[in-house]
Amino acid sequence: MLFSLSPRAARRLYIFASLLLLLDLYALYARYGPRHHNGLMYSINGQIPTDCPQLPGLSEVMLVLKTGVTEAHDKLPIHRNTTLRCIPNYVVWSDFSEEIADIPVHDVLYNESATLHQLPDFKLYTKVQTHGRDALTPSDLGEEISTPFGKSSPGWKLDKWKFLPMIEHTLAHNPAAKWYVFMEADTYVLWPNMLSWLAKFDPAQPWYLGNQMQIRDVVFAHGGSGFVLSRPAMEAAVSLLAEKREHWDKITRQEWAGDCVLGILLKEAGIKLTWAWPMLQIAPPKELDNFGSNYGRTPWCYPAVSFHHLKPREIRELNWVDRMWTVEGAPLLYRDVFWQLAWPKMTVEPAEHWDNQSGEEKKIVGTLEECRKMCEEDTHCLQYVMKPDGMCAIGRDARLGDKSKSFTSGWMLDRIEATAKTLGNCPRPHWILK
Repeated sequence: MLFSLSPRAARRLYIFASLLLLLDLYALYARYGPRHHNGLMYSINGQIPTDCPQLPGLSEVMLVLKTGVTEAHDKLPIHRNTTLRCIPNYVVWSDFSEEIADIPVHDVLYNESATLHQLPDFKLYTKVQTHGRDALTPSDLGEEISTPFGKSSPGWKLDKWKFLPMIEHTLAHNPAAKWYVFMEADTYVLWPNMLSWLAKFDPAQPWYLGNQMQIRDVVFAHGGSGFVLSRPAMEAAVSLLAEKREHWDKITRQEWAGDCVLGILLKEAGIKLTWAWPMLQIAPPKELDNFGSNYGRTPWCYPAVSFHHLKPREIRELNWVDRMWTVEGAPLLYRDVFWQLAWPKMTVEPAEHWDNQSGEEKKIVGTLEECRKMCEEDTHCLQYVMKPDGMCAIGRDARLGDKSKSFTSGWMLDRIEATAKTLGNCPRPHWILK
């Protein structure tokens, strides 16, 4: 018997059929798509996909991604088809062996001494080794705000113990790489820029490249920003570690940051850190002061190599910009990140429920218009925000910011555009080489 459908019912049927088709396609991809791996170094049938860019030097790099059982399920899947998709050699280290989104994840702490496993810092580790992932509690999984002294969560306390074994195990499993690039699960690396940068160094020399941090008198590379070691640097670190393992375990117990411990080890091995800011960033693009300077450097004309503290959607967005960048022979600069990711989202009208992180608090005001005028009267002011308590803050920098309930933000677009144009078109990129 024939029957007719209303336009609304037909539309629903069409949407439902389309969803079924997409699910079928996904199932076929999941079953037959590229996902094979061999040992610790994940590869796709021994090759990278045919639509990946041909990047000179990529086969000489070993990517090392560090994560943990409390975050891996949330942060790792996005990397399968972004960061890791075109990388022939990589390993993912964690505190629990499992497979996530077809990515093999390996326990980097498996052969640490039984004495260490009994420390309070290893309480989370012993729990998940004994009872599995299901033993995790909401307090184990909850996000915690970073402080100048790190965090107090079980995952954070355990994390510092991964750095030295990570160096040791990575070199053992791939002693032939020229470069070892380290990152975390909320980091994104722009590979064309990374490889162009590394090509300017001699990999036969002991290099330690990173975003400089300092604890007391120790200067070290921030782990979350990503850092790079050449093979000679790796070999020197592992050799020194093997000579005095108990000594380095004692230092790790005393320090609260594993990347700081690694910095101490490399310094004792005679390897100096090459300060890599702003090419390696501790922040995501939305938090960058696009026009500001630090350490005598203004990011504008520097190539962007890594970003940190990224949400999965931000990694996807960066990956899209990275892959779409087709300017022949020109690296993606911070100037380009501003024009591609920040400028289009800075609205003419004030943005409700948005905090653009204007940092200079002025005074309590009654209306947003008063706050805007306060910025307007300051010739250096580029943006403003009215906070939930009525406090008006202005900014002499240009930041995008992010959603935040009860905040309202505005940008002085004419001033921002004029300032950006004064910084120029960067005829030559600024590479950090020493």
